[in-house]
Amino acid sequence: MPKTITFNELRRIKASLPEGSTHVIADKLNLSVQTVRNYFGGSNYDFGIHMGVHIEPGPDGGIVVLDDPTILDMALEILEKQKFKEEV
Repeated sequence: MPKTITFNELRRIKASLPEGSTHVIADKLNLSVQTVRNYFGGSNYDFGIHMGVHIEPGPDGGIVVLDDPTILDMALEILEKQKFKEEV
């Protein structure tokens, strides 16, 4: 099911991830690290593929429609685990 998010929010989530998180996501999904980076707004398609990310101009960096939110969901899960560790 597609998910809609602002581009700036998507970039904020990417920037908040602990170091190495893109590698963890890529390994779990059997994707290249560059493909995960492209999902979060990168544009190096020589080493990664397009993952169904559609960006439309608008406020807050524009609107992003994600065809498959799996990578985003994994990133949010990593952030939630990080937050839990910091609270303990």
